Amino acid sequence: MIIEIKVPVVGETISEVTLAKWLKKDGDLVHRDEILCELESEKATFELSAEQAGKLSVVATDKAVLKIGAVVAKIDTSIQPEEKKEEAKPETQIPKPETISEKSYATGTPSPAAAKMIRESGVEINSGSGKSGRITKADLLAAIKNPKEKLETKNPKPKTRAERREQMSSLRKAVSKHLVTAKNQTAMLTTFNEVDMKPIMDIRNQFKDSFKEKHGVSLGFMSFFAKAVCNALQEFPAVNASLDGDEIIYHDYCDISIAVSTPKGLVVPVIRNAESLSMVEIEMKVAELAKKGRDNKLSLEEMTGGTFTISNGGVFGSLMSTPIINIPQVAILGMHKIQERPIALNGQVVIRPMMYLALSYDHRMIDGKESVTFLVRVKEQLENPTHLLFGQDPMKYLLDL
Repeated sequence: MIIEIKVPVVGETISEVTLAKWLKKDGDLVHRDEILCELESEKATFELSAEQAGKLSVVATDKAVLKIGAVVAKIDTSIQPEEKKEEAKPETQIPKPETISEKSYATGTPSPAAAKMIRESGVEINSGSGKSGRITKADLLAAIKNPKEKLETKNPKPKTRAERREQMSSLRKAVSKHLVTAKNQTAMLTTFNEVDMKPIMDIRNQFKDSFKEKHGVSLGFMSFFAKAVCNALQEFPAVNASLDGDEIIYHDYCDISIAVSTPKGLVVPVIRNAESLSMVEIEMKVAELAKKGRDNKLSLEEMTGGTFTISNGGVFGSLMSTPIINIPQVAILGMHKIQERPIALNGQVVIRPMMYLALSYDHRMIDGKESVTFLVRVKEQLENPTHLLFGQDPMKYLLDL
């Protein structure tokens, strides 16, 4: 019997997907539930599996744009694959030092004494004065003494003016459309501030080992920022709102979107009800979502929604930027690189690890005073981590001030 493998329904608003790549070839014998290919929608990448075992006939080609319900492949169930058997693992062969040297150096096999010195010194040498270009100990000593002198001139890399064209992926097209819409349909402004990160860095240095040992996850910066943002969002609900046409939707919860860079592009998975999570739970969720993003395993549900976004360009070395709002949200916080800078503190010039923060916001919804005060509140909590407990000075909270 011939069965058809079709593009499944992956979301109410998604009408087409792109066939990212085939993992099986035409004519392969496949088992049931074996992954055949990867499909890419405008929101996520997902895998398509064999519904039955049999012989695979490929219908759609790589990079093809397919409508929902389109036939991707066919499987002839009358031709069955053999049962899978565990293959014996081949014994690992440890290469001899001479083999390693031959791989490391294009020409000339070193003598045993020279091979040992090469490994210890790390000197680059391609051929020697011995028989058939053999590298001798004397050659290596000369190379160590005069490292700029080459025993053999390498061929320079040839110049090229080659070009290649690739079709824009569904995810990249969706991101592009989303960002252009945000720029064109919002009154976007950005306000900046800077944070002294020393208090948080001191906490991380003090507790990171015990935190990792107890909870099995690293103590990063994101949990501190997410906690500070959630406290500030509850104080300034307009920053946590979203727009639906002419209606403003205020959220009593904080679903924090975390911008994650993946091999397929930028995605923003969501941490649900972040305001009710502990820092441990936030770090665990961040690690889970980041791993799924790198492995292209994020579901549509995990990438849908969100009331506020945090983007960390600092991991790539960005010192300052103006992040673009993730509509229909009305604000986004940009974190940046931590860099030591001289600042004035209590009348003294001191060197502190500083980070620029950027809050981009839709001025139609959020006034300048509100946006600036929100960012100042985030800054105050990060520079005084005990404020993260209640969103303000614990003593003021105790005294109801």
